[in-house]
Amino acid sequence: MSSTNFDVEYVAELARIKLTPVEIKTFQSQLGHVLEHVEKLNAVDVSQVEPMAHSFQIYNVFREDEPREGLDREIALSNAPRQAQGLFIVTKVVE
Repeated sequence: MSSTNFDVEYVAELARIKLTPVEIKTFQSQLGHVLEHVEKLNAVDVSQVEPMAHSFQIYNVFREDEPREGLDREIALSNAPRQAQGLFIVTKVVE
């Protein structure tokens, strides 16, 4: 697909963006450069490359779950801006 086949005005309309004719021409040119680069990438033979999700191995580094002492209620509530009956008071965010 070349940049001349790509309708920048239509995409801008879908995104509800108003573009000036100068901006449309600029984006059309920039898109042309991007599509030329993609065509170069498509020309590369990757048939012998194993598919992967990451370029290097990733290992999970989770620690073991170990039970430990929790915070005391008074300490946990000591910096709370609002509290009542040993509970945090927060503003309602759902109507």
